[in-house]
Amino acid sequence: MKMRARLTASQVSHALRNFSETVPGKAGIANFACDISERNIIVNCSVLPQASFDDVVSVLDNAAEQLNPANGLKQLILGDVPDRYFMARLSESVDCERPLRTAADFDLRFVYPDLHAYAIEDEIFVVTGTGTHAAERLAGNGDSEPVHLLKGVISASSSSHIFRITNGEELRIVGSLSRGETLVIDSGMGSAKVTDVAGNILRNGLPCLREFNFPILRKDVNNIEINAVNAAFTELKIQVKSRWK
Repeated sequence: MKMRARLTASQVSHALRNFSETVPGKAGIANFACDISERNIIVNCSVLPQASFDDVVSVLDNAAEQLNPANGLKQLILGDVPDRYFMARLSESVDCERPLRTAADFDLRFVYPDLHAYAIEDEIFVVTGTGTHAAERLAGNGDSEPVHLLKGVISASSSSHIFRITNGEELRIVGSLSRGETLVIDSGMGSAKVTDVAGNILRNGLPCLREFNFPILRKDVNNIEINAVNAAFTELKIQVKSRWK
């Protein structure tokens, strides 16, 4: 191992954007509530003593390449919380100190804009029959925005559809959907697509949704009801995307 890293600081609560105005002649301020901003993580890194200074430079060059913020958000996994990952990137420049000629020490400040950590081993539910089913979420502490993969046969007729009701919230799915096709509904992205058995995108799936009521799964038990009307339901696979606030 050429480098050692440890978590030194993280925010217990989100950073806030406060909205207020000073009112002339009135004590205090006019409060217009607040909004939630990004969160930050600080990781201390140490390059262990190397055989030469050139070896230290090589380690730092490799780290700079992997941490390049221009590559966008990447999964950040910390040993202190090994069950989850953060979609993060560097938020500022990195200055390196050299306590020894053949060693180095520096801090990395990461920002994760979407405010959540996600389960590395996500929960998956599979429903293969109509009726009411209970899906209990065990990971995470907040509502999740899952990905649904629905298989079945729905004709283009207005009388052919599949009802999917989650905790009382209804989503009606209409045709057409053929055998061998999968309707993928991504609640986090607010999108839908129809794919073939190989996962290739065939067409936009939003016309298959009668209303844009993307399902949300809460912590603990979720009630999921499936009903098919003049249609054939085969399977619903739910990638939960469990997350922590």
